[in-house]
Amino acid sequence: MPHLTIDYSAQLADAFDRDALIKELHPLVLSETGSTGVCKTFFRPAETYIGNDPDEAALFVHAEIGLMPGRSEALKARLSDGVMALIRRHLPADRAERAFVSVEVRDLADSYRLTPTARSLLPDGRPRAGQDGGRTRCAGSDQRPTPVCGS
Repeated sequence: MPHLTIDYSAQLADAFDRDALIKELHPLVLSETGSTGVCKTFFRPAETYIGNDPDEAALFVHAEIGLMPGRSEALKARLSDGVMALIRRHLPADRAERAFVSVEVRDLADSYRLTPTARSLLPDGRPRAGQDGGRTRCAGSDQRPTPVCGS
């Protein structure tokens, strides 16, 4: 379930090993959060400037991690620290010193929906009987009991 978005300076595109990062990032996020879902990560290269001078290009990596509500602020801070250290280790040494790295762990909104969910599919990918094509509302969206979509 965790959703990760990693924005990074376009100048890092040739040197930022996204596959190697994912191999360590997903297990870290799942173990720290106790999540039972599947991590989904989006990488987005971006033009980046720090300050007011457009000629002053800087290196930047920002990771945003969306989780189902309920994790403590201490857990979120620990996860942010771990992800930040991991990102730094995966930056090229000659660029890591100059890179601004930030991480934000946030709760997904009550409006969050996911389809299909791991709980709504059979091992072969077909919907389980009684499921509406895999659509599942997340707990906490209203007062009625609902299935929980991967936390």
